[in-house]
Amino acid sequence: MQQAIDVDALPPLDGGARVAILCSKWYPEVVQSLHDKCTQVLRAKGVHRIESHILPGCFEFPYAASELTETAPPPLDAIICLGVVLKGDTYHFEMIVDECVRGLGEVSRAARVPIINEILPVTDLAQAQARAADDEFNKGIEAAAAAIEIIHWRRQIS
Repeated sequence: MQQAIDVDALPPLDGGARVAILCSKWYPEVVQSLHDKCTQVLRAKGVHRIESHILPGCFEFPYAASELTETAPPPLDAIICLGVVLKGDTYHFEMIVDECVRGLGEVSRAARVPIINEILPVTDLAQAQARAADDEFNKGIEAAAAAIEIIHWRRQIS
């Protein structure tokens, strides 16, 4: 059962934040919808330094995240990854999804930057389209909410 995020209940990020959004070039209409909802929520909660990067695919996300955390001053408060991996007839799907999750976790821990993974592993395109619909269940909203909440939490413990 889907649950909508109560965006109004998210904490405001007073003083702003810097967030990078990594987007896969595959399935651009789905990824763009995720991106639009994500940036809308981020801006509404005080994130005004948003930089978006279009990458060749999801497999490149860990590398790009690593580069951004090492070379892009000022430091990032979070990275959000948006993409779609569609299962086909081979094991390519599993290899891509597994390596993305493993690699992003490794980068996040090493760089001490939260990385939000909203890569949609789906078995048909309709599943991705449903998760990127123009409604309150769009996964871009969930990605933004997770970034806002973890940035807020980190500031509370610092």
